[in-house]
Amino acid sequence: MTIRCTVESAFFIAWSCLEQSGELGPPDESANVILDAIEAQLRTGERRQLMLANKAIDAYRTHAAQRHPTGDREARFG
Repeated sequence: MTIRCTVESAFFIAWSCLEQSGELGPPDESANVILDAIEAQLRTGERRQLMLANKAIDAYRTHAAQRHPTGDREARFG
């Protein structure tokens, strides 16, 4: 599998997970955070899609928590 396919798959997994859980924020910002996390991992040699996706999800959640430190985020369903 090419790096491009790996990145696309990892991004799709992370995006879908965050979207289904209602955690996804503004699309441009969310995409940048996810892609930055994936890129950082690629630079360290990581190539496993699920590991890339899971760490990108963790990075996104950390980013979102820093943006809303009071924990007053609402869950969005549907």
